[in-house]
Parts: sequence; C-alpha cells; structure tokens
Amino acid sequence: MKETIGKYGIWNGGGLRGEDPSLRGERAEAAAELEDLRFGAIWLGGSSSAANAAPLLEATSRIVVGTSIQSIWDHEAKAAAASFTDLNAAHAGRFALGLGVSHAKLAEQYRRPYSALVAYLDALDEAGVPAEGRALAALGPRTIELARDRAAGSIPYLITADQTARSRELLGEGPLLAPELKVVLESDPARARALARGALAVYLGLPNYTNNFLRNGFTEDDLKDGGSDRLVDAVFAWGTDDRIRARVDEFIEAGADHVALQIVDGAPRHELPREGWRRLASLLG
Repeated sequence: MKETIGKYGIWNGGGLRGEDPSLRGERAEAAAELEDLRFGAIWLGGSSSAANAAPLLEATSRIVVGTSIQSIWDHEAKAAAASFTDLNAAHAGRFALGLGVSHAKLAEQYRRPYSALVAYLDALDEAGVPAEGRALAALGPRTIELARDRAAGSIPYLITADQTARSRELLGEGPLLAPELKVVLESDPARARALARGALAVYLGLPNYTNNFLRNGFTEDDLKDGGSDRLVDAVFAWGTDDRIRARVDEFIEAGADHVALQIVDGAPRHELPREGWRRLASLLG
C-alpha cells in the first residue's frame, strides 16, 4: 500500500461516499478528476465500506480508494474479506481496507474495542485478507503497535504533526503512516478559525479524540469553546497557499508517508469541493 498511494490523497466524508444514484455520475467524474490531478488515493470517511468504494474504482484506472474508516461493528469480518477480495480482483489491488473501532456514542456494540479489533484481524487473517491490504485508524500506543504488527500501517484521523512524529517512532521505518489533515483555504484568521471550529465541534464530543488530545499535550482549556487557537492551528492547515503547503510539509517531515487532505469550507457535506481540490493540487505542485 505504501508504494501505491503516493504522497498526497484526498479524504472526503461527504459527496464521494454518497449513495444517491442520481449523483453517481458526478461522483464518478470527480473521482476521475482527482486521478487526473495526480492524487494517489481517495479516502472515504465516516463509516464507509467497499460498497461506497466500488463506483469510484469503476470510474478510475490508477488511484487507490480506501475506507477511512470501515467500522468493525458495522461489517462482519467474513463479509468484509469477501468484498476486499472481489474489489481487488476486479481493480488490480486498488482497494485499501481502512479499519477502525469508531466511538462508543456511535456504535451500540462498542465493548472492549482493542480486543474486538484484534479478534477482527484474526478473522481477516483466516479469510485470507493480507496484512498489507489493510490499515488501522490508530491513535493510542497499543493500536499503533497493532497497526505495525498486523496491518500495512496507520491511517490516524485528527492528529498533529507532533503526534505524527511519535507515531512514526512506534511504527518504525517500514509501515505506512498516512494521517488525515483538514485544510481551510482561507487566509483571514478569524474566518479560517471559525470554519475550523465548525468542523471540529462534533469531534470535541467524542472521548476517543479528546482523550487523545489530552494524552498529547493539550489541556482541558484547549477543548473549551470550540477549541483553542492552539488546538485549531495544530490540527488544521489554513492560510495562504505557501502557508498551507508548509503545514502539509510539517507532517511529511514528522514522518508521514502520505497525507490525506480534507477540504473544510463550511459547505453542505454532500457537495463536492472540486475547486478546492484543484487548488490543493496546484499548491502541492
């Protein structure tokens, strides 16, 4: 996986993941354009699945499409393995199975998440899904080590460059490290941070993320009132093209092999930020 997805990808939890058949053509066209823009991967956010990835794979010929993440509570391992095998047979190994444990507030079955994830990986092994075809949304040290030992690597969401460096230390040199990074294409600080806080709000209600922030040097005060400037500036890239490029480079220099870039513009989730993707491709060169 590390060799096939390149340095930059697009993370989208809205329109590209949608299932409305009337918008299938638009999604296919957007995926083909992302391939033409030379992004190496499309990461489908939310609780996505192989079914969401299939139309995008059919519309493209090179780009990898991955789930970020497919919840282990929503999809039985046997079915996930069958979908993985079928998609990669049809599309030359271009489907990446990104897995995670989601959140207690979102998954009724949520119990002993680490043990459940280990058992899920055991079942995937038994079904023939290779470790190099799957990645884990790993935030804490134990799960990062699991991503190192039982998967191609880690696809963490909502982390900082500093945590990227610490994740690289735990993973070692070989495994994939592909953090998500939110991008606000706005230079005015007040406007940029307001858009960022609008996107951050939902995550500040999820303990997996807030505990991770506290574990990595932030304080309870940083989590108040939509997030402090310090927190917002650490988990978002915003500003001029040069400043955004520099923030992306920080993650690469910290040890990321690939950065999954998510446009944050305040638009409805179903809308595809295609102009933003074009600008990203231009500023990344």
